[in-house]
Amino acid sequence: MERITVQTVGGTYDILVKRSLFKSLPEIFKEKYKGRKLALVTDSNVFDLYGQNFENELKKAGLDVVSIVFKAGEENKNLHTLQSIYNSLADNGFTRSDYVIALGGGVTGDMAGFAAATFLRGLKFIQVPTTLLAMVDSSIGGKVAVDLPQGKNLVGAFHQPEAVFIDPELLSTLSDRYFADGMAELIKHSFIRSIELYQKLFELSQKVRKEGLSSLRESLSDSLDLIIAESCRIKRDIVNIDEKDNGIRQLLNFGHTIGHGIERVQNYTGFSHGEAVSAGMVLMTKITESMGLTQKGEAHKLAEILKSYNLPVSMPDIDVKELIDAIRLDKKNRSGKITISYIEEIGQGRLFEMELNELEERIHGILNNNSFAS
Repeated sequence: MERITVQTVGGTYDILVKRSLFKSLPEIFKEKYKGRKLALVTDSNVFDLYGQNFENELKKAGLDVVSIVFKAGEENKNLHTLQSIYNSLADNGFTRSDYVIALGGGVTGDMAGFAAATFLRGLKFIQVPTTLLAMVDSSIGGKVAVDLPQGKNLVGAFHQPEAVFIDPELLSTLSDRYFADGMAELIKHSFIRSIELYQKLFELSQKVRKEGLSSLRESLSDSLDLIIAESCRIKRDIVNIDEKDNGIRQLLNFGHTIGHGIERVQNYTGFSHGEAVSAGMVLMTKITESMGLTQKGEAHKLAEILKSYNLPVSMPDIDVKELIDAIRLDKKNRSGKITISYIEEIGQGRLFEMELNELEERIHGILNNNSFAS
């Protein structure tokens, strides 16, 4: 088992990575949480796959558990769904000594975590991620939020989990598209922080090109477990230094400023999160290459590895003005300036401020020169 310890002002906790860990959780929870109420928050898809059986096993272990199930999809990460979670917690008499369990992907972690952060001014919560994206990124670091019609993650908090339990076997039910979604975040971590991780992902990408993602996933188990753990360490190291996203943690936003804008303009019905981040990383690297901030050729390397995992490297057909208007609502926007995460070269992430008007001009410049996709 890989044990990765996060140490922040908001809390110290372990990330545990082990195959078949999920099957052991009822006994682990019995030892740790007996006598506490547990709210199992999950979406309709994950409840059918894992949640119902997990609830039954927790009850067999003598635990007091109630399932709170909401309709799957980013479009349901909203205040209406949040209200339904609050209602269930209140109706079932949850107190500040009880726990919320997030079983699912990034949307579930955000919803459950924000409900836990705010109900009774704070319940403890546990992350049990079921997607690759959640395992390597969103379950770690305590960022929790819900969306508003005007933009993504506009209402949020920092609320560190009590623990993160990662079982890579849960990825067996994940579609290739959403497996690739998580690969986008793994690739992001490698480009901002670790050339060694990039080299591992590049080697895998060559096998994917030959064998295809579906067939390769079956033989990836050992390599994937190590890569997940390494990616968790990268995020852990950053969060330990900057829990509240005031400095180095903003490196993790590489590709996200543009990516979140894409998602918003498409009303969360086009690109998935990982796909939007993929396109956002390539576009931003093209921009910083043109500014002389990034070593020439890095955008091409980035695009090539993303394409091998079937991730988009070209912008969708959206209006750039609408994209910039969406970015204006980004939490990193400060009086018309936005903090940009970029790479000097693979493994070397950096930050700088840019006027939104200049960002709009540079996006137009890249797209008009037809130099976006590599």
